[in-house]
Amino acid sequence: MGEGNGDWLRVRGIGRERFAGYLGDYLATLGYAVQRDDLAERNESRLTGRLERPNPAVPPSAAALEFRFYPTSGGAAVVWEAPAEMPTDQRGRMDRLVREISSHLERAISTESHAAAKVVRPSTSRLPWEPAPPNGGATSHAGPTAGAP
Repeated sequence: MGEGNGDWLRVRGIGRERFAGYLGDYLATLGYAVQRDDLAERNESRLTGRLERPNPAVPPSAAALEFRFYPTSGGAAVVWEAPAEMPTDQRGRMDRLVREISSHLERAISTESHAAAKVVRPSTSRLPWEPAPPNGGATSHAGPTAGAP
């Protein structure tokens, strides 16, 4: 079930259930009440978080978060599904929160797997409130090496 263009982060070396567990555990430390649903028939996991403990690092628009995890070849990917819109005045705080979450995931997964697993941000990574690239998120392979043997 490769989604491709909607992926926020990917991980190599661990499965979707563990990846969802790492994110859920971290959201709980930020003050979120986390609910996780593993849907075996659809081969995906869903994670939702509702902010229950006030946290000045979390903008009001991020009081409810939703993520979808699915397996990839050799790992898993996560799609950030909600919030889908972000007011301009909250973008800075949200960008900081996103960087904090992704940095934590990179460190935690690398440390606990003894560097056997790695979190990567796909070149087509996009959060729901970011504008779509002009070419619709498709990557062009035409370039200096196009047509080379």
